[in-house]
Amino acid sequence: MKDFNAYLNETEEIGFVEQVADAIIHISGLPKVKPEEIVIFETGEFGQVFTVKPDSIEVLVFFKKSIKPGTRVTRTNEILKVPVGQELLGKVINPLGSSIDTTKSFKIPLEKRGLNTRPAGIVKRRAITKPLETGVLIVDLAIPLGHGQRELIVGDRKTGKTSFLTKTILNQAKRGNICVYAAIGKKKIDVKRIEEFFAKNGVLDKMIIVASGSEDAIGIIYLTPYTAMTISEYFRDQGRDVLLVLDDLSSHAKFYREISLLGKRFPGRNSYPSDIFYTHAKLMERAGNFTTDKGDASITCLTVAETSQGDLSGYIETNLMSMTDGHLYFDKDLFYLGRRPAINPFISVTRVGKQTQTNLRREVNREIMSFLNLYERMQSFVHFGAELNDTIKATLATGENIIHFFNQAPTEVVSMNLQLVAFSMLWANLWKVEDTTLIRKQMHQILEAYNSDKEIRERIDKLTEIDSFNKLLGMLKTEGPDIIRTVSQKYDN
Repeated sequence: MKDFNAYLNETEEIGFVEQVADAIIHISGLPKVKPEEIVIFETGEFGQVFTVKPDSIEVLVFFKKSIKPGTRVTRTNEILKVPVGQELLGKVINPLGSSIDTTKSFKIPLEKRGLNTRPAGIVKRRAITKPLETGVLIVDLAIPLGHGQRELIVGDRKTGKTSFLTKTILNQAKRGNICVYAAIGKKKIDVKRIEEFFAKNGVLDKMIIVASGSEDAIGIIYLTPYTAMTISEYFRDQGRDVLLVLDDLSSHAKFYREISLLGKRFPGRNSYPSDIFYTHAKLMERAGNFTTDKGDASITCLTVAETSQGDLSGYIETNLMSMTDGHLYFDKDLFYLGRRPAINPFISVTRVGKQTQTNLRREVNREIMSFLNLYERMQSFVHFGAELNDTIKATLATGENIIHFFNQAPTEVVSMNLQLVAFSMLWANLWKVEDTTLIRKQMHQILEAYNSDKEIRERIDKLTEIDSFNKLLGMLKTEGPDIIRTVSQKYDN
């Protein structure tokens, strides 16, 4: 940006700081100023017009430096823009587009885009038809997602939400898709840990991390999801599929509430401003499946929200549920029982993911969900201490096997084809295991074989070309034992 005097000569308007309220500064003057316009202080700092009143304006500032009343201010006749481009790949930037680590400079892209763009209309949108593979068994098999879907990731703190998100990003980045991770008001150590995880797994060059720290100015934290969405839209316009993670909008809502209260806006429920729904809905509407000049492309948005004591009826959580295409609920009770990931399949919802499934995946999904419902009902017999017959015992044993099958290590990503075949092997009782803990050993062996042995991978992939679950089970009766024997001989430790 140019300096204060250059803008003053251009606009010939000057204002003065009247009152300072942390992130909000009240300014008099500047009669022709517009909403969301950038204003610059004579100290060289700048801010964005937050509210326009008849005799004054409120400015949201992006710095923590104190400004004294009486400081001169002038208009710039510009809106806030951030750099977008290929040069950002592999970088960790703040919401203004600068590197977080001052020792790691990079070439700033020439193209810049405004943060608040209008969501594309229905003419440019397409139905969600392409499946999004997360590499997480319980999600891909039971609660499938699609490219362009907006899914809420909701649950208490420390229930495995970040682990699921990093696993999904890892899988998508390895498939060549662009991933954008927005860390909203996170600790620097947490952002660094995420950066190191992706660098260690060799996918950092396929993603961008937009991060704001808890010690940053409130205005900077507020901008974080908008910057991430704007960068995602750039890559979408290049014809690329983008996975965007907003972690998390519960924190974003709290910071926005603080800004609104400082600006003396009327508080509503839980003191949140009355436009909090509009603020988040406008942001979420920018994701979806679109047609562009370079073909169909999508922005898949995984939005994180934090609950308190498992309460899904919170104001922000219910708001986000109503504007997304479903939610994955991370249950703290399941987490304490050792489930990884601790996703509750009965409370979780996917509204558009199932329409992306093949007939085989749809049949497997139906079989899993109907059986898990039966398993939950059967467990009530155990609680009442009833005498169990052989049928109930077999159902409970199979249910335990499936629960252990869905457990995954933090870095374990499983291909969709392998998921289908491995589950079918378990369902057909081809894995002869007396101890359920051995299921993880079997799964690890076949995963290692699938990733390293081309012959095994081709045999498994060919099995998934069948369009019926019953036909697949029939094929596995002849093919399955040989695959399991070959895997065991090569990879049994």
